[in-house]
Amino acid sequence: MLIAIDHGNYAIKTPHFSFVAGLTEHTTLPPMEDEVLKYGSTFWTLSGNRIPYMRDKTNDERYFVLTLFAIARELELAGCDDGFEQVDLAVGLPPEHFGILRTKFAQYFKRDEPVTFLFKSKRCKIVIRNVFVYPQAYAAIAPEAAKLISSVRTFVVDIGGYTTDVLLLRNGKPDLQFCRSLEMGVITMNNDIIRKVSSQYDLTLNDELIAAVLMGQNTILPEEVKDIIRHAARQHANDILNKLRELQVDLRSNPAVFIGGGSILFQEYLSSSRQVMQAEFNPDSKANANGYLMLANVQLAAKGQG
Repeated sequence: MLIAIDHGNYAIKTPHFSFVAGLTEHTTLPPMEDEVLKYGSTFWTLSGNRIPYMRDKTNDERYFVLTLFAIARELELAGCDDGFEQVDLAVGLPPEHFGILRTKFAQYFKRDEPVTFLFKSKRCKIVIRNVFVYPQAYAAIAPEAAKLISSVRTFVVDIGGYTTDVLLLRNGKPDLQFCRSLEMGVITMNNDIIRKVSSQYDLTLNDELIAAVLMGQNTILPEEVKDIIRHAARQHANDILNKLRELQVDLRSNPAVFIGGGSILFQEYLSSSRQVMQAEFNPDSKANANGYLMLANVQLAAKGQG
């Protein structure tokens, strides 16, 4: 079974699921938990408190455990209940880190022996056959790449949890010689807002509340706090565009495709900016995962394993 997973700094996404990239470790079976995963001698549950930013997610086992949660959910959805499954993984990395970390990231998921774990007290045994690694941002627009063939230059801007990744497409094909990864994602903005509001109003905010305000959803936050959030978002969007200009990414003379959860939060400010001449927005937060799935299916078919 082919399973695509987008290992975001804020959330883990598959074509069917999205959950915060947070874990809680337990030495004994935790009570009152619906989704408990036991790997080795350790019990794990998902948490709303995300793991701190890790440029290299292979430094410890936590992202592998998050991967097991994603695999378990996809297997359960597909009705795979015989306890054993051969799995192909399709994953991705920021374009600027792709060349450096691609091999290490693939090896992180490979295991010499079958991987056995319990999910919801049910035994699962998987063999990870292939691991395909793709550049983020390009994967997200891969299903629509044919539409970009006629465009000489298009910049794909992926505003994620911790990073904003920029990739240049030439006639719809990625130019990995020109890609940037900026530590200017949504989390960096949120952290500044949380500190400011805590200091001025003695209120505790979190990522969900900030996103709710920017998406126009109902909250009971004071209007002045909402104004702080909106102002910070406008400023952060402008900071991203200014930084891109410093890197010779001029969106006044080149069309842009904005993807990632952050681009939706900032859409109002990005689309109205004088620094952006022509932009499209992809609202699908699972776009990278869906792109990995499509690209890996093509590779499997070419190998005769589809």
